[in-house]
Amino acid sequence: MNQRMGLRERKKERTRETIAATAIRLFLDKGFDQVSITEIAEAADVSRRTLFAYFPTKEDLVLQRFADHESEAARIVRARPDGQPPLEALRAARLDALAQRDPNTGLCDDPEVMAFLRLITGTESLASRLIRYSERGTEALSAALQEAGVDPLAARLVAAQVIVVQRELAIMNQEHLAAGTSADEHYPAAVHATERAFDLLGNGLG
Repeated sequence: MNQRMGLRERKKERTRETIAATAIRLFLDKGFDQVSITEIAEAADVSRRTLFAYFPTKEDLVLQRFADHESEAARIVRARPDGQPPLEALRAARLDALAQRDPNTGLCDDPEVMAFLRLITGTESLASRLIRYSERGTEALSAALQEAGVDPLAARLVAAQVIVVQRELAIMNQEHLAAGTSADEHYPAAVHATERAFDLLGNGLG
C-alpha cells in the first residue's frame, strides 16, 4: 500500500512539473497574456480540470517556483548553529547563495533564468502576485525570530527589512546583468553590497 501511494505521489509530482514547464515555455515564447489556460492544458496533454487541480490560477503556473522559497529565511533562522545570531545566519546564507549563483539572488546569467525573471517583472499580474509571497515570507521570518527570543515588534520590523533588503539586492544584481555584465564579473560587487546591507541591518544608519 505504501509503495502504491509512493508511486501515485511521484506520478502526481511529474504531472505537476510537466504542466508548469509547459506553461513557462509557452509564456516565454508568446508572452504571459497571450497564452490561454486551454492552450497550456492541450500542450501538456491534460484537461483544464486537471490543470486547475494543480494550479488554481494562471499566475500560480509561474510563481510556483517561488513557493518553496517564501519561508526560506525562516528556515535558515531555525536551522542556525547554537550561538549564531539570526542576522548573521541570514548573511552567511545569502553570501553562500551568491557564490552558488542562486537565481533568487539575481546573480544568475543563465539565459533561461534571465528570461524567466524578465517575464515576471514585465507582467503586472505576476509582479503583483510576487509581493504576496514576500508578505508571507515576512510573516514566517517574524515567527522564527520570535521563537529565537526577539520581541514581537522588533521581530516584525526586522523581518520586513530583511525581506525587502534581499529583494532589492536581487533587483540590483538583475539590473547589472541585464546591462551586459556577467555574473562572475559582478560577483565581487554583489558580495560587497550584501555585506554592507547586512551591516546596515545590524547597526542602522548611525
